[in-house]
Amino acid sequence: MSWVRVVKPGGTVALLFWSSQKLLPGYPLLESRLNATCAANFPYTEGTEPETHIMRALGWLRAAGLQELKALTFAANAEAPLDATIREALTASFQMFWGKAGSELDPDDWKEFQRLCNPNSSDFILNLPDYYSFVTYTLFFGRTPV
Repeated sequence: MSWVRVVKPGGTVALLFWSSQKLLPGYPLLESRLNATCAANFPYTEGTEPETHIMRALGWLRAAGLQELKALTFAANAEAPLDATIREALTASFQMFWGKAGSELDPDDWKEFQRLCNPNSSDFILNLPDYYSFVTYTLFFGRTPV
């Protein structure tokens, strides 16, 4: 990894990734089916080497010669009432993760996704007065040799 060469000796290299989410409270089976689609796992499609998955980042850092490797996971939540910025981010996340999954889902699941995740729907999930969700982020980091 050529970017390590621009970090001073003893410096830190950190990689932060979104690692999981629960965004559809009350619909765990639908969310599981959505998460199982290729669209939700892009670019990790069939035939992709396991070593390229973000949860293998410690190996990337080790291969780059970094030391004192660590991984930490953090959770962030969203709870109603949602401000405009969080609503916009969650709406974008629905589309980013699952917006192209229609061809991989049962038509009823796709219809349910659209009902819950379309801001123009009367059943838009972000309008629930008790909406709660969370995401996790994983930070991988290590130090360059001194």
